[in-house]
Amino acid sequence: MMFDRRLVINFDWVLLITVCCLAGLGIVNLYSATAGWAELSTPFYLKQAIWFGGGVFLALLICCFDYRHLEHFSIPAYLLTLGMLLFVLLLGKTSMGATRWINLGFFNLQPSEITKLVIILLLARIFGRTALPDGYSLRNLWLPALLLACPFVLIVKQPDLGTALLVIFIAATMLLFAGLQRNTLVFLGLTAFMAACGGWFMLRNYQKARVMTFLNPEADPLGSGYHIIQSKIAVGSGGFWGKGFMAGTQSQLSFLPERHTDFAFSVFAEEWGFSGSLLLLLGYLFLVVWGIYVARRAADRFGMFLAIGVTAMIFWHILVNLGMVIGLMPVVGVPLPLFSYGGTSMITTMIGVGLLMNVSMRRFMF
Repeated sequence: MMFDRRLVINFDWVLLITVCCLAGLGIVNLYSATAGWAELSTPFYLKQAIWFGGGVFLALLICCFDYRHLEHFSIPAYLLTLGMLLFVLLLGKTSMGATRWINLGFFNLQPSEITKLVIILLLARIFGRTALPDGYSLRNLWLPALLLACPFVLIVKQPDLGTALLVIFIAATMLLFAGLQRNTLVFLGLTAFMAACGGWFMLRNYQKARVMTFLNPEADPLGSGYHIIQSKIAVGSGGFWGKGFMAGTQSQLSFLPERHTDFAFSVFAEEWGFSGSLLLLLGYLFLVVWGIYVARRAADRFGMFLAIGVTAMIFWHILVNLGMVIGLMPVVGVPLPLFSYGGTSMITTMIGVGLLMNVSMRRFMF
């Protein structure tokens, strides 16, 4: 097949530049957050820059082939992912009471992160092939529900309830775009509500503690409530203009825990204040809106649902992380895309960005 010049002409520079700006801010923020740490190896901000560089390479590599070929690999990828999730439960690396990683020597692979992309591919295949003008009924949803339940249960067993719920949120978003019959929507809404209420009795003790801490963090200010209290102090103390780069007291004096991962935004908000935080949030808003724009212009239904799934993945990560650091949601360990430190998270996000660019570039091809 000869190279099509239209692929270069229609390359999505807007998306790539937006992602580079957000990741660049994240790396600068990471430099500030870890400036006082005694590094025995490569500093965190350099590692993040390396992961981002690798992610950009993967994104550009993904753009080189037609995304429609991925539809044929969705089922093998799903089975491989289930195998990795089972391997994690049996022989995975345990850290801080959770078994979520496969130790590859130079890198700790977290299969639950990859699961998000695989579920997006699989559901894009199902919804892309089945167009129902009247919407999906419960009878039409038994297969997607079964395919979703298997990885959900395996991720919950790790335990990683935050990631498991994100997988559900991503799938639910794609399903809403696919269309639901009114009776089905009401039934699923009531089922989700009852599951949320009944799920309390299935939570582990530390998960229940997180919910209680969310409701009243001041009940244990030096224990379970310490993280969120310090985070809210950091965000609030930034004021309108912020305290300045590397001048945040909560982060530089080490009051704020996990400031390079879950609470990276708290560091940024303290140093750059409301004005800087607003610009960052506008950047994320533009990224999500652009993802929806890419989905609307997609050449086929598979591409549309692929773009919707990736955009939903980014959106829910942003919403949950920001809600978590300002006390509107329980602390569940969800990273802020392109901003929080983490190799698997960065690579997963950039693969999603590559898929978005791929769909955007081939919007004219039928």
